[in-house]
Amino acid sequence: MTGAASQAYGEAWYWDERYRKEAGPFDWYQKYPALAPLLRLYVRPHQRLLLVGCGNSVFGENMVDDGYQDVVNIDISSVVIEQMKKKYHDKPQLKYTKMDVKNMSDFESGSFDAVIDKGTLDSLMCGQNSQEHAMKMLREVNRILKDNGIYIMITYGDPSYRLHLLKDLQLWTVKLHVIDRWERSSKQTWDLTKPLPLHEDSTSIIGLLGPKPDVHYIYVCIKGNDSPRVGSKAVANESAN
Repeated sequence: MTGAASQAYGEAWYWDERYRKEAGPFDWYQKYPALAPLLRLYVRPHQRLLLVGCGNSVFGENMVDDGYQDVVNIDISSVVIEQMKKKYHDKPQLKYTKMDVKNMSDFESGSFDAVIDKGTLDSLMCGQNSQEHAMKMLREVNRILKDNGIYIMITYGDPSYRLHLLKDLQLWTVKLHVIDRWERSSKQTWDLTKPLPLHEDSTSIIGLLGPKPDVHYIYVCIKGNDSPRVGSKAVANESAN
């Protein structure tokens, strides 16, 4: 991947061109079966979910097959959205809409129980004005979440790069889970369902995981102002009320 290509990750034209050439499907970072235990911990099947930057992933399809009943998908590419609408025209539980994650004004505030992000924030962080675009996205995610709603971000960004983005908004409690990179690991090293101790800085994680761990980081952000900004204990279905 060239630097020029990665810098275009936040642009619709790049993804339109890519999806015209690549019919897919393709899942970034992790596939649904690997993440299912964590999702079941925080998200109930009847809740309304949003998958941002869905692309041509089968993640939403897998969620519906596993019992989730209302999965909304958005992507900046009109090409892939039309492809996915045709592919899943017979699955009413799956909905597809072209939308920029930095401006989700078509969605009412407090209209989703959970937002799942598998690489979308990362793509914005590759481009120009990355900090500004990332903050716009995170504010929009927070706006459309219900109180105690959950934002689950799967990323390659370790806490020294991602935690401050989440903390600076002072909008949610943050829990951290990790999962082995499926394409590189033959055995499970970490318990996905157990959050790691997360201090105000990243020193606790560096000490626990060691240098350059072969994992993806999963930040679980629980919306609400009367909780500590950083948390270390996960509670099953904490956001269900």
